[in-house]
Amino acid sequence: MAAPEDEKLSKITTPDTEGVRSIRLKAKQLRDRVNHFFTAWGIETNGIDPVPPAERTDNKLYQIFFVWFSVNMNIPTFGIGSVGPAFYGLGLRESLITILIVDLTTCTIPAYFAIFGPKLGMRSMVQARYTWGYYGAMVPSALNVFSMEGYLILTCIIGGQMLASVSNGHLNDTLGIVIIGVISFGVTFFGYRVIHWYAGVAWIPNVITFIIMLGVGGKHLTIEPAPGPVAPSQVITFATVIASSVISWCTTTPDYGVYHLQNASRMRVFVYAYLGFSVASITAHMLGAAFAASALSDPAWKLGFDNGNNVGGLFEAVLSPAGGFGKFITVLVALSTPSICAPTMYTFASSLMAVSYSFARIPRYVFAVISTAIFIPVAVVGATRFYATFTDILSITGYWSVVHGVMVLIEHFLFRRDNFNAYVLEDFDKPRRLPPGIAALLAFLCAFGIIIPCMNQAWYVGPISRAGSGDIGIIAGSCVICLLYPVLRAVERSFSTENRA
Repeated sequence: MAAPEDEKLSKITTPDTEGVRSIRLKAKQLRDRVNHFFTAWGIETNGIDPVPPAERTDNKLYQIFFVWFSVNMNIPTFGIGSVGPAFYGLGLRESLITILIVDLTTCTIPAYFAIFGPKLGMRSMVQARYTWGYYGAMVPSALNVFSMEGYLILTCIIGGQMLASVSNGHLNDTLGIVIIGVISFGVTFFGYRVIHWYAGVAWIPNVITFIIMLGVGGKHLTIEPAPGPVAPSQVITFATVIASSVISWCTTTPDYGVYHLQNASRMRVFVYAYLGFSVASITAHMLGAAFAASALSDPAWKLGFDNGNNVGGLFEAVLSPAGGFGKFITVLVALSTPSICAPTMYTFASSLMAVSYSFARIPRYVFAVISTAIFIPVAVVGATRFYATFTDILSITGYWSVVHGVMVLIEHFLFRRDNFNAYVLEDFDKPRRLPPGIAALLAFLCAFGIIIPCMNQAWYVGPISRAGSGDIGIIAGSCVICLLYPVLRAVERSFSTENRA
């Protein structure tokens, strides 16, 4: 879609205007030359235009499993599991049961969203325009930008802490964060195919490490009861954190299948994605809960864990009996954290490009540079209060992404009849051929009207949550969307000029 400024420039021929047009032309020529150079070296330069069916030629569907297995068989997922005992005061038994139930159910949502990638060839936030409209989709796109940057901050903090924990004081958290950030940038800069290749091997040191941790520290694991009576609100709030960490990937999963075959089996794509999420999430979440709960009674582990603020320190403490080999393994795991950073940074770029047609003109790799320049200094500051930063970012991301995901699924199943042909790819940048977005925006605002009083965060506890319900924000918000969006969307469609093919 041409920008309004371009339309005006085409009608004005003053000398000043000609100068502006000449500068723009030269800038475009320079960009094209740079893109051609990068493409020749295998660096992805594509923007957010849908990938045509003829270019969706990748038949390696198993890559979908490894991308999400690597993302979740990782230290941040381990850290999320540790939140139950460390932050919410749950015993190991309550934590494990909550993790199992929540992971088995919620992993189905991002796994289904993975199907949109091969079928439509569209990035997640571009596909959102078919629910939110062209201009309305700028809202979830902007929110996804902040969410992805939040995940990057958390992951780099953990990776940096792990590197610092084995350096005997020669390397602090700050330098560790910089190292993880630079490696993540390097993987992301090359784009889609390199991310898939990296994900295919990045999980190996993590699986080996988790096995070694069980072998070295297994005798110290105990079924620790909760330090006090466990209220239902504590379990619900922990379940919300787990669910948020899983479901929020629904704004990302389509991005990593856009080059796979359009006629790929929907069931195979779903199964690969579901197994990647569920097997890794359940394993890492449960290990995190087990080691965190046992750290409360083991002096060495407790010291390394630093009252729940240093996951890397807990790793180093558990593996310390293995001596130098334990330190080596800890470093390998820390250096594998880019397996979660790279996909996150990639989606940060595509989401930012979807916010505005002006951003869409900027090459994707430029946003990788911008993202790195932002999250490294913020991670350095956030490392001083890790768990508060951790739970705040996860929960806030979960509130909006769950509501968004529910709305997109209602649109897909109720109004597009689970028919991917109902999405006209050529309309992705034509506002009048897309939904107006009023229904989505109104439903979203109403959902947050009930989410806010149901929130339970360190900086704010809503009146409903304070009354003893726990954090039921994503549940209440999803119910509001299910009730309001179908009605509002039906009314919107009756007045809309959108393409319903």
